Amino acid sequence: MARSIAKNTVVQLDALLDFVRPRHRMVLATTRADGRPQISPVSGGVDAAGRIVISSYPGRAKTTNAERHTQVSVVVMSDEWNDAWVQVDGDAEVLHMPDAEDALVDYFRSISGEHPDWDEYREAMRIQDKSLIRITPTRWGPIATGGFPADVAARLG
Repeated sequence: MARSIAKNTVVQLDALLDFVRPRHRMVLATTRADGRPQISPVSGGVDAAGRIVISSYPGRAKTTNAERHTQVSVVVMSDEWNDAWVQVDGDAEVLHMPDAEDALVDYFRSISGEHPDWDEYREAMRIQDKSLIRITPTRWGPIATGGFPADVAARLG
């Protein structure tokens, strides 16, 4: 049986964003006040300005951490466990209501498309007092696909 071989594909920013846009499963890493990492599974998208966007609440650790220490990392994963993924490092900006309202509409569109009632959506965001974390990519690894190293795959047949 042929073994899958791990691949690392180096990409420029446009190709990175093309990779991230259809993938909404992410893990966000922020830094706690004591310097240790805070890891949060999140849903995210890419806005029109090429920033990774994640919805949150003002009191959540990821939000307060991103405000205090704006350098964050996001692992963007494919739906299948052993499929392609990438780590993106970037600078975070946090928006709170009411400043976050229009950006939350863009966030929704980037993940789900059009909402059947935007007024209802906006009101729900106001009631929930939502926040938005926007991450401008500054560095990213290659797009990686799981598998064996080529030399190991060859030995295994």
